[in-house]
Amino acid sequence: MNRAHLDKLFTVLIAGALAGLTVAAAALPAALVFGVGFKGLMPYTQLPESLRAPQPAQRSNLYANDGRTLITSFYVEDRVDVPVTEVAPLMRQAIVAAEDVRFYQHHGVDVRGVARALTANRRDDGTRQGASTLTMQYVRNALASDPRLTEQQRAKATEISAGRKIREMRYALALERELSKDEILSRYLNIAYFGAGAYGIAAASKRYFSTTPEKLTLPQAALLAGLVRSPDSDDPINGNADAALARRAYVLDRMVETNQINPLDGDRAKATKLDLRPSTTPNDCAAVPAEHNDWGFFCDWFTQWWNAQPTFGNTPEERQRTLRRGGWSIVSSLDPDVQSKTIEQVLSIYAVTNKRAAPTAVVQPGTGRVLAMAVNRNYSVAENPSGQQNYPNTVNQLVAGGGGITGYQAGSTFKLFTMLAALESGLPLDTEYDAPSVFVSNYSTSAGPASCGGKWCPSNANPSWMDGPRTMWNAFGRSVNTYFAWLSQQVGPDRVVEMAERLGIVLRAPDDARLAREGARSWGPFTLGVVDTTPLDLAGAYATVAAEGTWCRPTPVTSIADSSGRKVAAGGPDCQQALDTDVARAAADASRCPVGDQSMYRRCDGGTAEDLRKAVNRPLAGKTGSSDGNATETVVAFTPQLSVATIAANPDDPRDAVGGGVQTRQIAAVGQVLSYVLRDQPVRDFVPPSQAVAFQRTGPRTGN
Repeated sequence: MNRAHLDKLFTVLIAGALAGLTVAAAALPAALVFGVGFKGLMPYTQLPESLRAPQPAQRSNLYANDGRTLITSFYVEDRVDVPVTEVAPLMRQAIVAAEDVRFYQHHGVDVRGVARALTANRRDDGTRQGASTLTMQYVRNALASDPRLTEQQRAKATEISAGRKIREMRYALALERELSKDEILSRYLNIAYFGAGAYGIAAASKRYFSTTPEKLTLPQAALLAGLVRSPDSDDPINGNADAALARRAYVLDRMVETNQINPLDGDRAKATKLDLRPSTTPNDCAAVPAEHNDWGFFCDWFTQWWNAQPTFGNTPEERQRTLRRGGWSIVSSLDPDVQSKTIEQVLSIYAVTNKRAAPTAVVQPGTGRVLAMAVNRNYSVAENPSGQQNYPNTVNQLVAGGGGITGYQAGSTFKLFTMLAALESGLPLDTEYDAPSVFVSNYSTSAGPASCGGKWCPSNANPSWMDGPRTMWNAFGRSVNTYFAWLSQQVGPDRVVEMAERLGIVLRAPDDARLAREGARSWGPFTLGVVDTTPLDLAGAYATVAAEGTWCRPTPVTSIADSSGRKVAAGGPDCQQALDTDVARAAADASRCPVGDQSMYRRCDGGTAEDLRKAVNRPLAGKTGSSDGNATETVVAFTPQLSVATIAANPDDPRDAVGGGVQTRQIAAVGQVLSYVLRDQPVRDFVPPSQAVAFQRTGPRTGN
């Protein structure tokens, strides 16, 4: 039989099945009707990519750093593929009994089933039977759900026409030459829609019975198998439970008829109550567990991070589609234990009912992994009081910035960048300057409290404690404004700005970004932290010093694996040596002064947070900062293993000064977080800087 005759034959056959004609069956050779030699007669058809390498949408899961605790999921279709070996044999038998009892006998097209459908469809009782095998159903589902096809192509896969049936038959026969029956059954079970938003047997097992496919019982398997025929109307959760039970009984009867189960087991299963144990799969950050609402801010930042990764697409929109369809298994950096302690301490600074906020970030030096992000807000889109955009409910990124949040002024914590720029230029820690109460700089400024004859002139907050001969050690410890204004002028404010940006400070406010581009050389006030930043940026920058100059881009992930289990490089740390090691060690040494620790050269003689070292009871470094008028207060502290930063501010009203008193609570909170997180970790000391960087003026220290 040539190809043209064969095509005509199948057209007659399918048209007959659709129209209820009897002449088509009568015209077929007996051998064809009974399936003898059918596979050999049908010519091989080239499989489309949708069937060769199917890409059904799968759910992506975001886990905590233990790889087990689910934070949330992302999906357009709730589906996770499982191998057929992880599906209970009863479930496999039930779906075959329900949908294609001759699945293991035919070669993709069941001509006996076609003949049976022709006979049934000629009756006047309104009964209509299809003749689609499991293989043909799989072909239809795969073509109809392939995101690589156009809408028109996907619609063509489900149109009511003889042409569509013929295509399904051709593809089904070709597919059975390529795949084993178990492989086809596995694909079918993973792509079928079971109603109630559950795609695939894994999602359906969880949705209806809160179990896994391998643990399905006979009544459960029969119920699920019965749903695929009419998943919307028979869905027992949202639709017709009686219809679902009737379909279950039908499947059980078919299993008995085909000797898959004995009649007694079938009757017992029929008598079993529905016993649904429904559970839903969270979708997106708003669906984090209610008891861990604070995880929402970390989740939100994760989506920001994902949308910036070129690995997952060319645009943020493409990357979101990849996330929601790709079946990724993402182990995040979020440590639930660290997060719990951090939110506890944040709430000791300000309650959720306080309009002021204390966004806080915890970062691991050397990897950039973010262990916790907390703020005293509900992660929610619920309505707020009039005039309050971020209080008490918000989904805005108050900890990491972005999406319109530019951050908060961090005050004297920015003196670190001036010190680093000076050390890198060749100046030693022992660089001495007789700090006056007021320093008149060379930089022009407009009229205001810090203007002296049109020149920027900062003053010390506590002259009796700050004025006089200072070095980087005790000037940093006592936070001497005039020393660092002078030091910034020595090395050039543009180098200070560059240092901050090199260590991950993102200037999100348009005016800040413009000054960095166009006016950095005369931007003296930058050293006093007059720009907006975030706790996450700040913790990451100080973590660079903790890691001896290795800057790591803050990351919310530990590993990312695709749907096949293959890990992708985007999940690893993104680190580089941003500072000479000795420069970083020198900065760490001076940073011990503000928090009550002692430098390796015994040069600390006072600090702004001297109780912190005692609270943590291990080598510690850090800095405090206050913006003008105590509008914001900042504390950052680090050990070689951990960096923590918190900023107190009013995100809705920068004019609402938080006052200096809150810093005491911030210091205590940071100390509690550090002590708790490091309680079982070894005590590590900072490596001393060399005598050269401590006491000798040299050429630029770019080193490694």
